[in-house]
Amino acid sequence: MPYFLGVLLLTLAAVVRAEPAAALSELADHPRWQALLHINLGGTLRDRGNSYVDDTDFFLAENGKTDARAELVASRKALQQKDSDQRCHFPARYRFLAEQLNWNEEQPLSHCDEYREWRKNMPTGQMVLVFPAAYLNSPSSMFGHTLLRLDEKPDPDSKWLSKAINFGAQVDQGDNSLFYVWKGLAGGYPGRFSVVAYAQKIREYAHLENRDMWEYALDLEPRELDWVVRHLWELRDINFDYFFFDENCSYRLLELVQVARPRARLMTELRFAELPVQTVRTLRDADLITERRYQPSKAAELEHLAARLGPEEKKVAQRLRNHPELADRELFQAHPPERRHLMAQTAYQARRFENREGQREEEEAGKSFALLRVIQRNPAPESEPVPEPEPPESGHRTQMVRLGGGLDEDRAFGELGWRLTYHDVLDPITGFLPGAGIEGLDLRLRSTDSGPLKLEQLDLVHIRSLSPRDAFVKPVSWYVHAGWERARADGRRHPTRFLEAGPGLAWRTGGVMPYGFAIARAEHASPWTPLIETGAGAELGLLYQQPGLQGDLSARGVYFENDFRRHRFRARVTLPLSQNQALRGVCERNGWRGGERDECRLEYRHYYD
Repeated sequence: MPYFLGVLLLTLAAVVRAEPAAALSELADHPRWQALLHINLGGTLRDRGNSYVDDTDFFLAENGKTDARAELVASRKALQQKDSDQRCHFPARYRFLAEQLNWNEEQPLSHCDEYREWRKNMPTGQMVLVFPAAYLNSPSSMFGHTLLRLDEKPDPDSKWLSKAINFGAQVDQGDNSLFYVWKGLAGGYPGRFSVVAYAQKIREYAHLENRDMWEYALDLEPRELDWVVRHLWELRDINFDYFFFDENCSYRLLELVQVARPRARLMTELRFAELPVQTVRTLRDADLITERRYQPSKAAELEHLAARLGPEEKKVAQRLRNHPELADRELFQAHPPERRHLMAQTAYQARRFENREGQREEEEAGKSFALLRVIQRNPAPESEPVPEPEPPESGHRTQMVRLGGGLDEDRAFGELGWRLTYHDVLDPITGFLPGAGIEGLDLRLRSTDSGPLKLEQLDLVHIRSLSPRDAFVKPVSWYVHAGWERARADGRRHPTRFLEAGPGLAWRTGGVMPYGFAIARAEHASPWTPLIETGAGAELGLLYQQPGLQGDLSARGVYFENDFRRHRFRARVTLPLSQNQALRGVCERNGWRGGERDECRLEYRHYYD
């Protein structure tokens, strides 16, 4: 009998030990625990099954990055002790363990004075995803940006007291734009979360950077948002690796939403590139978006005002901008009061836009005040809101495959291509910034006369910013293009590595955008020169962009130091078939010193994520 009693006691002890171990393993697989640790559930190829966090201060177990159960055990041990300092560091983990393990305590964080003071200023009435549209004059913002906003209540007028949640690379101030892109692609920067006043972000994006903003209210309750706020405290000064294409601002913000609602499973699909518009689509497809709002930039507001003026009225507004005293002269007074109001308002907005950065000088303040008085003296016409453009998520998908063929003089060829991201100036324009093209890793293969496929072109990066100038806003356009191509010379096509870039100017006349670029080019074509050849030239063109058709005509020439020259005349047209399908035709004449050759091709393009 004692023997059997001993066996029974040992068995019961083993069961008691096994049940907590099994329960802990099951708890370590809980979606919220996985979200709190930022476990990679298959979203990217790096760190699959491990935490994305690259900071030892975030883990309580030595192997916490790679073992969610070990981190759970270490967290339970540290957080179950009353008045533990670790509770003050990890309030979200504490809430998770307290709810799952039935730790019923009153005011368990009463000793965490710093956290409690910070928590008082963090609203949890509503969360909004904010999407400032693409801004091509900043390499870090070429694809747009995303941030989250916490509101005290679901009221657009209350957002000036809201908090903005941002994730960004910790950039070295001495890095230039090209170095920034390189380090961003290679994961050379750490990334961190930050929480700032939303009004500060409004000024940065809408006023200074001239960007439209889209707001998407999320279907998350205050209890769910409490998880996010607690977790943000845990992420203070915690480093992640920052990768420009995938583990970026948009990807990390999805992880925060996953903390609020882990069963939404937002992070399980493999991503080679995560763009802000894809984040919007992911949240939309998970039924997490309840409302969309559009906030035009100051430039969009100014353009809309100027469009309401006639040609002569625009000239008066231009002069009035710098000489408010003209408001008392016949030139201005001859117009009806409502038109005077519009001219004065346009002049005022143009002046404020031109002087939006830096300290306001006394002279500037005086002229702005004088224009405001003119506006107030003249009754306002019926207001017209800025027309809302098509939202970003309505555009085509961001990856693309193409299949086509054509004739190179009398030789037939077939082509196959793939592009990682994102959009060129002749892709379907709906949902995209007019005149903007941003392409990364664009591959084109060609087979001639039924031969094997050979590399025809590989664009590493091709960015084109056509920003039209008008009477009130005068931006400078620019482009950069780098990669590998078969360039023509002496009647043959030679493998050529190249980098070219240049500034330019663009205008808009009706639906057509005339433009011109200066060209600086460096290339290496090994079959006919062992050295890097440099050249300079120019490109002139006409771009047409409408939802039903896109096309351009262009001519360019580049002259090199060795007295060699190359020129090209090209016509292209794109016919959208649907949101994610299009046909494109291209005809071009490529010439060089001593010869020319014609080529035409037609291709089917399919866009996907």
